[in-house]
Amino acid sequence: MTHHRRTRRRAAMVAAFAFAVALTACSSGKDENKSGSPSGPPVSLSGTIKIAYLQKQGDQQYFVDEADGARAKAKDLGVDLKVVNLGNDTNKAVSEVQAAMAQKYNGIVIVVPDPAVGPQVVDIATRGGAPLLASDDQICVGGADPTKCAKDKLVPRVGFSGPQMGTQVGRRAAEEFKKAGWTPADTAIIAAWKQDVTVCTDRVEAAHEAFKQATGADVKVLKVGTDNTPPDAQNKTAATVSGNRSVKHWIVWGCNDENVSGAVTALQNGGYGSEDVIGVGLGAHLACKDWGSGKPSGMKAALFINGHEVGGLAVQTMVDRLRNGKPFPAEAFATTKMVDPSNWQQSGLKCT
Repeated sequence: MTHHRRTRRRAAMVAAFAFAVALTACSSGKDENKSGSPSGPPVSLSGTIKIAYLQKQGDQQYFVDEADGARAKAKDLGVDLKVVNLGNDTNKAVSEVQAAMAQKYNGIVIVVPDPAVGPQVVDIATRGGAPLLASDDQICVGGADPTKCAKDKLVPRVGFSGPQMGTQVGRRAAEEFKKAGWTPADTAIIAAWKQDVTVCTDRVEAAHEAFKQATGADVKVLKVGTDNTPPDAQNKTAATVSGNRSVKHWIVWGCNDENVSGAVTALQNGGYGSEDVIGVGLGAHLACKDWGSGKPSGMKAALFINGHEVGGLAVQTMVDRLRNGKPFPAEAFATTKMVDPSNWQQSGLKCT
């Protein structure tokens, strides 16, 4: 082989290597944001954007409203939106994220069935190059428990402020407690929630703090762990009440309407009249059913959280990222409103 031929071959190899490096740089043309999920394309997307909205417990009224809000916003923005009900199945959460990546969806919004699946979901979306936005519940990039997660490792989230909601619930419970004239000695509080869901814990802890500040009363709190559904809340509360028959009056709050409704039902079944129960719901979609019946209810008030607004906000936030390169906010919150039997029909709450 002549010297000139060796030189040409060496030059060709160098050029090929440089071309391969350039291709690699182009194909991985995504950076990572603080959450660990990809920040999206380096340039704005044109044409139709495809978004997958994956929801836990998609048959609950709040999430039905959320899906409707997402669809309405997607239609306004010309977005191709797929909504999937994950139920409580973490395996389905993983497989649906994988399917969205295989089907070339541009972005994923997810309400995880369990925060423990968060790191796996983040990893799949990151490798697939799709921005990931949490809806409602927090998830952590590198751990199963968001409560132990550094703030810069929490996936950006759209929903409600747990502490703010809990504070509103606690204050209303305090108002009802003082109005009823009960004493701490014969009263107990049931706080019911799924205890590994960060936003739920935020809500019930804030409710208790606000209640104490508003009343100055030291009322016994019985913590009831549930799966956030009415049947489980009812069963767990019934067991709790059976061991505390000396309590004359009950205050109930929880992560959502499902918990409060289930607990109130258990108390009524246990022989407590509506005048001895102060339930303050969170969601209002079950509370309004009690009020619509016209019968006395232990559900005295509820914080109306508008799922329709959250769904629309999530889609808008994702589209802003994909079309305009606008970074996700760490958290984006929708508004809330306290309602009761006197005003819920004028609030915009849809009771089905």
